[in-house]
Amino acid sequence: MPNTQQLEDLVTQVRRDIIRMVHKVNSGHPGGSLGCAEFLVALYSEIMERKEGFNMDGIDEDLFFLSNGHISPAFYSVLARSGYFPVEELNTFRLLNTRLQGHPTTHEGLPGIRIASGSLGQGMSVAIGAAQTKKLNNDDHLVYSLHGDGELQEGQNWEAMMYAAGKNVDNIIATIDLNGQQIDGTTDDVLPLGNVREKFEAFGWIVLEIEEGNNIDAILKGMAEAKTKTGQGKPVCVLLKTEMGNGVDFMMHTHAWHGKAPNDEQLAIGLNQNPVTLGDY
Repeated sequence: MPNTQQLEDLVTQVRRDIIRMVHKVNSGHPGGSLGCAEFLVALYSEIMERKEGFNMDGIDEDLFFLSNGHISPAFYSVLARSGYFPVEELNTFRLLNTRLQGHPTTHEGLPGIRIASGSLGQGMSVAIGAAQTKKLNNDDHLVYSLHGDGELQEGQNWEAMMYAAGKNVDNIIATIDLNGQQIDGTTDDVLPLGNVREKFEAFGWIVLEIEEGNNIDAILKGMAEAKTKTGQGKPVCVLLKTEMGNGVDFMMHTHAWHGKAPNDEQLAIGLNQNPVTLGDY
């Protein structure tokens, strides 16, 4: 059984990493990163079947693709603290010539990064392609992906969703971060998404919901159930209901921190709300 407290301690440290990284370079996207910290920690610590080391072919292991690449601070922190590269390298976030660009890239060979992402709407297609590759190679491992809810306003997602169901790509679990916020406001104000569950189901997907998307136990339970739905001839979607900026009170309940860095005073407040657990880099 997973040690929930250890996972929560890691989440707290990831939050510290996120706000420190963004503060240092006065640039980045803390809101969505904080909202997805629990999910990414659970995914890499307990949910995915991973091999030691890293190679791009991804054979005989589960794969993950981050589509909403602007939440790279959370992704980099979890990758580093999962052993993919030194934690100290988080100090180089968004600096010139770093491997840790603002949006993940592949040309510098950062372990854990399989695609360049951040051009929203593309990750679904890539993940489905990887899932099909596994089926063709008789590799029974799964492909996971993460997408923003505002990202669903990009039309390529819907073509990919139609394709996945039409071709019975049933070894993918695509998670949608439903925080209701995007860069210019709420998703309802910018372009209403309607009933996302009904839309995915109409496109032929199996859909599950995790109501407490910032609760480790709820995530583990929900994703375990999602795994049981794979292999049934349909792709699987998980609707993860999160709070943007979770864990830093002044960043929560607003879109304002989608892409804004905290100042010195705000950094201190955020760190005080998330006491160090594993050690800062």
